[in-house]
Amino acid sequence: MNVLLIGSGGREHALAWKLAQSPLLGTLTCAPGNPGIADLAACVSLDPSDHAAVIRFCRDHAISFVVVGPEAPLVGGLTDALAESGIKHFGPSRRAAMLEGSKGFTKDLCREYGIPTAAYGRFGDAAAAKAFLGTQRFPTVVKADGLAAGKGVVIAGSRAEAEAAIDACFSGAFGAAGAEVVIEEFLEGEEASFFALCDGAAVIPMASAQDHKRVGEHDTGPNTGGMGAYSPAPVMTETMTARTMNEIVRPTVDAMAARGTPFKGVLFAGLMITADGPKLIEYNVRFGDPETQVLMMRLKSDLLVAMLATADGTLGQVELEWSDDAALTVVYAAEGYPGTPRKGTEIRGIDAAGALDRVEVFHAGTKAVDGRIVADGGRVLAVTATGRTVAEAQTRAYEAVDRIDWPGGFCRRDIGWRAIGRT
Repeated sequence: MNVLLIGSGGREHALAWKLAQSPLLGTLTCAPGNPGIADLAACVSLDPSDHAAVIRFCRDHAISFVVVGPEAPLVGGLTDALAESGIKHFGPSRRAAMLEGSKGFTKDLCREYGIPTAAYGRFGDAAAAKAFLGTQRFPTVVKADGLAAGKGVVIAGSRAEAEAAIDACFSGAFGAAGAEVVIEEFLEGEEASFFALCDGAAVIPMASAQDHKRVGEHDTGPNTGGMGAYSPAPVMTETMTARTMNEIVRPTVDAMAARGTPFKGVLFAGLMITADGPKLIEYNVRFGDPETQVLMMRLKSDLLVAMLATADGTLGQVELEWSDDAALTVVYAAEGYPGTPRKGTEIRGIDAAGALDRVEVFHAGTKAVDGRIVADGGRVLAVTATGRTVAEAQTRAYEAVDRIDWPGGFCRRDIGWRAIGRT
């Protein structure tokens, strides 16, 4: 089977790494890919927003299955175009992808179907949003409604901070994503990432993870797309996993089916585990980054088989097997991130880091220039390791980090601290 993978980040490198292990795989092509993915797949220049070009490429190269990695092509309707052309694919339709494409859409769905989440208001103008602040306790959370690459969320400690965040949204700081604003109560507890495969009807849970969103040690500083992650998340006990499936994931999948927009793909629930149980922070309609890196390191089953079953509606026949080991990934980011990252700095020692036992270095924002690997984004590498415990995986991951010579980069040195502190 010839597979086309859409995307260029660390998530896609991890997916490519896992897909390449499948006996079902014929050729693997990635568009556009990155230098790490190029070791596993043919990388081609292809604009995923040009649906006709993607379909033409699939037909010209006998592609029988397309895996869409990032959220933007899903929200933009790429899978709808593939479906109309009879090309099998992994990923939800445009209407089902609204679960990520509009935070207000998801909040309204949660309210309608009794899915536990934070109390909220949604607004199309700054004056109404600011007036709503008078009813809120602080801190409160201000979110751009649409896709903002993980950066459209502000936890405002005061009314002045919240008003500044509202102004930023409506002044175009996040482009079209800020055309509406969602204001939510601040939930207290511990965050977790939970993944489930859905074929429109059947749902099977995947492993849990915990992401470190903030740029600074011990989860301080501004939010980022993720500075590291580990799996499993100790807070996701068997009881909490069952509650998440029964109270959040299954009701969502049932609601989408009832609305005539069945969800097919991977549903990523960002959770807050509160004193009252799990509450939904937000949904993503694709694999997370950097959570995918740790999930793929722990997944023992054939990913391609599971993805095909999701597309075919036969997910009920699939059982996923996971390693008992923990996995941990450290994101190596470019100086300036999450603001304006410094690009073009050379990175050495990636091969030396990857040569360590039970370590994989996934490329996220790199570029090959004259035989050198240089930084070409904010989050540049995801240095990932496994171990019997989170602590062992952490030790191994940082040993690999220390083999990388990159003066233009930085990373947090405490990924996994919550889990390790429990032991």
